[in-house]
Amino acid sequence: MKRKIGLFLLSMWLFFVLTIIITGYAPICISNDCHFIGWQELISKNIISILCLIGIITGVVSYFDFSYELKSSTNMPFLIDEVENINYEHLTFLTTYIVPLVCFNFAEFRYHLVLLILMIVICAIYVKTDLFYANPTLALLGFKIFNINGSFENNEKRNGIILITKHNLKKGDRCDYIKLDNRIFYTKLK
Repeated sequence: MKRKIGLFLLSMWLFFVLTIIITGYAPICISNDCHFIGWQELISKNIISILCLIGIITGVVSYFDFSYELKSSTNMPFLIDEVENINYEHLTFLTTYIVPLVCFNFAEFRYHLVLLILMIVICAIYVKTDLFYANPTLALLGFKIFNINGSFENNEKRNGIILITKHNLKKGDRCDYIKLDNRIFYTKLK
């Protein structure tokens, strides 16, 4: 569950960056009578930006955790029997969630509250429906999504497995993996 939420936050980095650009407040003064407005006022005017920065940092930490875990995989590799590229799923997430959220009204507190509730609901849907693999950030980092049928240890056959990988996969490839969910794996070629 923790890894799924981390991947959700990673998938939202573009939204977080755009929101920081939209809402960030940095007083700029070029006259001789300039003075610092104070930390309390600066922080209070940048609450949304600070929360977005925390989301970006959490997403980055999640990515490094995600990448590190595959190096210590102890699962027996599996053999790919059939493979289908489903990279289009990244675009679905981007157009469905990120673009509309950037158009949010950030001027009033009640919209901040609505945005927070909406983010929590989207995260819950994202995690409960196992859509965390449709992550546009992973696509930008070179990851691909495949739907496969494969043979696991003890000749166990499984169909409809979603693989997240940096490799181009084909029938007959053997992969090491980390199980992220019952049907979603992070893999690398053996």
